Amino acid sequence: MANTSFNGPVRSQNGFETISIDPTTGVTTVTSTLGAASSVTSVTVSSFLRLTPILTSALPTAAAGNQGQVRLISDNGAGNNEYCLVISTGSAWVTAVGAALS
Repeated sequence: MANTSFNGPVRSQNGFETISIDPTTGVTTVTSTLGAASSVTSVTVSSFLRLTPILTSALPTAAAGNQGQVRLISDNGAGNNEYCLVISTGSAWVTAVGAALS
């Protein structure tokens, strides 16, 4: 298995593993996995997640392949300078609407 650093998007057909290596013994332990591209996988984010904002016009067409993806748009669909989270249903992009945190 290769151990390589990347600066950009990475794709795997067989999933990904996060490992830790004991500095004394060299024993490798799998600490988390992300399934193969064809499987349904849940990911727990234990830190902040930074999304890169895009314009609505840059959203890909909603399709089964991007169902469940979340994107951050910066023009709120109307050319306004407002941010909005959108989620693909597989057939449309819908807004994520909720109450303000207090």
